[in-house]
Amino acid sequence: MATKEPTKEKTPRKSAKKATAPKQEESIGKLRIRVRAYEHKILDASVRQIMDTALRYEATVVGPVPLPTEIKKYTVNRSSFVFKDAREQFEMRIYKRLIDIINPSGKVIEALTNLSLPSGVNIDVKMM
Repeated sequence: MATKEPTKEKTPRKSAKKATAPKQEESIGKLRIRVRAYEHKILDASVRQIMDTALRYEATVVGPVPLPTEIKKYTVNRSSFVFKDAREQFEMRIYKRLIDIINPSGKVIEALTNLSLPSGVNIDVKMM
């Protein structure tokens, strides 16, 4: 007959807490800036201004990448009753550019938020 050895009960051990260094601010990997406007000249001037600001603070910039132009077309009757076949066509073009700023510092982000751009320019900033 086999004898049973007394089993030791497992008691939870207190884990030793390691001394951790104070955490530094987590750096954002990438800022993705998407710029949209109805006029390409104003758009290009705004993109140049954004790039100059980022390069002034020695940030790594990728772009500007031109995205496909969004074209919205509208067809309207010239006359309401008699000349029904006479129509006019109008279109709106929305030009787009994409800029990536890799590992931006706090100074770069602050400078970009204080940047004043012309009206009619829409900016979307995404932190990745």
